[in-house]
This record gives sequence, structure tokens and C-alpha cells, in this order.
Amino acid sequence: MRTLIATVGTVLLLALAQGSTDFNLRGIARVGERPQANAVVWLEAPNAPARTPSQKTVLDQRNLSFYPQVLAVRVGTVVDFPNDDRVFHNVFSFRDGKRFDLGMYPVGAVRHITFDKPGMSRIFCNIHPNMAAYVVAVDSPYFAVSDDGGAFTIASVAPGSYTYHAWRAGGATITGASEVAPEKPLEVRWP
Repeated sequence: MRTLIATVGTVLLLALAQGSTDFNLRGIARVGERPQANAVVWLEAPNAPARTPSQKTVLDQRNLSFYPQVLAVRVGTVVDFPNDDRVFHNVFSFRDGKRFDLGMYPVGAVRHITFDKPGMSRIFCNIHPNMAAYVVAVDSPYFAVSDDGGAFTIASVAPGSYTYHAWRAGGATITGASEVAPEKPLEVRWP
């Protein structure tokens, strides 16, 4: 029994020691000097462990708009498209990334799409042409979307050297390299 307790204790200590170096990487996205909202930033991490989503991933429809306007997901994520509006919607993406058409569906209904390849998908409603959103699927567990002030936080990153990518609507995807550490914010900047 003592051997079992000692073995379990050693395994727990090793797991805690390995996880203790991970940190939340903070950063800011800018265009020139101006903060950039709704930018998707991700780190290349080909050997990163798989993570299971802790909650549902949702692109909601309400008040004749999509919420959020920009959604970042890891490749393989199932996104729910609930209709929480007061009217019918027909959600589709036909040009880039994942191509689909969910057909017309009523208030209270939910449709689901798996984003199984990396890329950006432009999302529209066939009934309401002013409705638009983006889903950016990345092949990494390390990603975030910037807030209104351009700030973003990528959770549970191990310190080290990374290649990063950043996407924003209407701009080119940029790529760079950075050494990331807890005290060092990541700044991504479009010219």
C-alpha cells in the first residue's frame, strides 16, 4: 500500500512540475499604432498535446447578427449554430475554408458543423445579407481572438520559441517568430 501511495504521489508531483511552466501568453494586435479588434493569433505547435474543449463552441444568431463576429477554433471542432433570433435564418459558407449550407431553420433550432481543415470561413445568412461572421480554424491548441483594445490571451503556453500567425478581416495573414515567456507580451503588427 505504501508503494502504491508513493508511486501515485510521485506521478502527481511530476505532473504538477511539468504543468507549472505553462503560462497565459498575453499580447496585443495592432495595425500600425492602432489596436486591432477581432484579430486571430495562433502559435505553431506541431507536437502540442491534444486538448478537449471544456465547453461548447457556439456561433449564435440573435438580433439579426452573428455572435461573436470572429470565432477561432482548433481543427476538428464542432461549432453549434443556434437560431436564438425571432426569425428564420439560412447559414452558409461557400467561398473559403469550410463550405456548407445549413438550410433554413426556425427559432430555437440548432445546426452543427465540424471545421475539419485549417482555414478561414466567411459565414453569411442567405435571408439577411447584412449578417456576416468569420470562423478561423487553426491546427494548434494555442490561439486567441483580440478584444476591442487589441489585447489577447493564449492559455497554457509552454515557454519557448514559436512561429506565430495572425489574421484579420481585410488584411493579409502575417507570420513571425518570437521567444515567449511569462514576462514578455507578444506583439503582432500589420504595417
